[in-house]
Amino acid sequence: MHQDLNERQQAVLDWVGQGCPDGVWADSTYKVSAQALQNRVLVRITKRRGHWSAHLTDKGRQYLTERGIRPVEPNAEPPGRPGRKPAPPRPKTVPKARTNYADRLLEELAANDGCLIKSIESGPHAVNWASRVSAARKSGKIPHTQELYGYRTHRGYEIKLVDIPAWRLAELTPLPVPSRLTKPHSVVAALQKQPQSMGLTKPVQGRALRIIQALITATEAQGHKAALGTAQGAPPPHRRRKAPPHFTITAQGESVGFLVLQEQDRSEHIPTDEELADAKKYSWMRIARFDYTPSNRLRFMLRGGNPHRASEWADVPD
Repeated sequence: MHQDLNERQQAVLDWVGQGCPDGVWADSTYKVSAQALQNRVLVRITKRRGHWSAHLTDKGRQYLTERGIRPVEPNAEPPGRPGRKPAPPRPKTVPKARTNYADRLLEELAANDGCLIKSIESGPHAVNWASRVSAARKSGKIPHTQELYGYRTHRGYEIKLVDIPAWRLAELTPLPVPSRLTKPHSVVAALQKQPQSMGLTKPVQGRALRIIQALITATEAQGHKAALGTAQGAPPPHRRRKAPPHFTITAQGESVGFLVLQEQDRSEHIPTDEELADAKKYSWMRIARFDYTPSNRLRFMLRGGNPHRASEWADVPD
């Protein structure tokens, strides 16, 4: 049974077994763990006239006894010397449990089958659930086989901890990328002949074409088909992420488009004398804050099917 309880729940159960002494918990979050213990029939919670209390059940008392902890009986008097009033029992001090919002949220999800619906409030004391979900994701405490989602619904802010599909956890075999294009595929050859070089600088375009060659070779070996896309050269800067694909791969009747982009490096813009003069002369003149220059990093964007976090692949650490 003890394997069903996490460290905090065991601490709360020990605390209830010692008569719920004051000054142990810094806040009221222990009540969430106590509720989980009540669901396991280890404690019984009562709420009367705004007073919250918890008591061990027979099952909870037996559990603590098996762990070598003697619960404090509510009506028992400790032994003392004859003729003297026995001293009050000294409850075992339970260390204060430190927790943060991520721990609290994950513990509450565990007690509610991985699904919570929180009311959306406004005002200075309203809880920012999106921020707490983000903190939980960054805490490193979510199992690698699960994902945490949070989004607004008509019922409130819904938070879910779900299992990752097996196909997402499969270990992928690396694809060998050729060092030279000696016999390019017909799609790769057509991309080479485009007048605006796919909107990539020459060194980056060569690497992009070799990666495309590796992708098409591997997918065609599995019986899939590749075709030239509808993109013609460089997409306009203002809609580069929404441009049509450079090539497509059709697998199991589903066509997926691939758009290849060159990442941009951002640097602070230093205004020229002419820009400063124009900004002083014309009230509508705005000087750009940043300059953008092409980098050596690539980004492959996949279109088609259901979008998910593997829809983009890029030369970044993650």
